Amino acid sequence: MSLVETEHVLVIPTSVFHGLGYFQGFSANIESYLEELLNPEHTSYRPRSEMEQDPEFKQLIPYVIFQWHDHAGQTHVFQYTRGKGQGEQRLHSKRSIGIGGHISSDDAVGTTKLHPYDEGMQRELDEEVEIDTPFEMKCVGLINDDQTEVGRVHLGVVHICEVEQPNIGARESEILDAGFRDTRDLINQNEQFESWSQICLKALFQ
Repeated sequence: MSLVETEHVLVIPTSVFHGLGYFQGFSANIESYLEELLNPEHTSYRPRSEMEQDPEFKQLIPYVIFQWHDHAGQTHVFQYTRGKGQGEQRLHSKRSIGIGGHISSDDAVGTTKLHPYDEGMQRELDEEVEIDTPFEMKCVGLINDDQTEVGRVHLGVVHICEVEQPNIGARESEILDAGFRDTRDLINQNEQFESWSQICLKALFQ
């Protein structure tokens, strides 16, 4: 069996999300959602292959956006193109401003004091990028996009990582054409991006 078939990922019932307050697109009201979304009473780990086809559950996905301000104060964001070897084939060749991925049941194993969500987010960052600059991380909102096949079974938790210098590099070979770009240019190229990135560009940088 493949890794995708055997991996168990962190999910919540979609009904729990709806009960907290349904929205389409971006919400900055994290106080109303995050604690309950990460509450062990609601979460479970289920086979990823099943969850990718089951809108009764939402897979929780950390979505980290690296942000840098130049000397003139202009905002630049780390962006890249998803290669065809990345796990979610429905996003292949799409541009993205988010780094992250699924929280695995393996992230709940061990002696760390971190919540499995935080452990999984750190693991994804360590796997995908090299950070060679001081930074500050802040959770800024949630993404829900029921208008796409991928979005219907995922719920994004958006983090802004403010870096002192634009020293972020790709570790994975499937993170292509990576680097910081002026957000004004990215907004003008919005249609090239995956839907979550389009939503974040509009909500956070326009």
